[in-house]
Amino acid sequence: MSKRKAIIAHCRALNSSGLNQGTSGNISIRHQDGMLISPTSRPYDSLQPEDIAFVDQNGKATGKFAPSSEWHFHLDILLQRPDVNAVVHAHPTYCTTLAIMGKEIPPIHYMIAAFGGATIRCAPYEIYGTAALSKVAVAALEGRKGCLLAHHGMITVGQSIEQAFWLAGELEALARQYHGCLVLGEPPLLSDEQIEEVLEKISGYGQNHSS
Repeated sequence: MSKRKAIIAHCRALNSSGLNQGTSGNISIRHQDGMLISPTSRPYDSLQPEDIAFVDQNGKATGKFAPSSEWHFHLDILLQRPDVNAVVHAHPTYCTTLAIMGKEIPPIHYMIAAFGGATIRCAPYEIYGTAALSKVAVAALEGRKGCLLAHHGMITVGQSIEQAFWLAGELEALARQYHGCLVLGEPPLLSDEQIEEVLEKISGYGQNHSS
């Protein structure tokens, strides 16, 4: 499958999976000296390969339609993270609920280690589509494969679009679990040593595994 078709397929999957609604999500893949990214405000079901925009490393966009308004953080992540080849951004319900409350996700479950550390950070609020949002998003993703954006949504990254999408689902699952725990009270947490043990064991973990 071409990169353009892969972006379209995964944009549609964002909505069909319940991870997103409308056209608020966006996906990018590293390409040449920049990236391919879903266009702004275009219904996913209508997208064709030629509708996917290209943005070079200097932020210059070309294509039939303008790139997603969030192209800033997609590009900055790809430029600053050579380990990342794809970025997924969406507004899933539980991630966004925690983000509205400004809560990071602590080590409630061992699967948090799939994101590279003991927490999922929540970047402070900045208005969408700005360099300011990009700056705080990149910082929240340091050493991580996912983060929340205050009063906004979430971002996941991966070596492939398949991995980034898989992590988006895992992040929403963790957010839902944490939300459920908070209804009952403050949950017990895994220790740093326990998370380190999982990080060692999880090396090479594939996107199709969950246990």
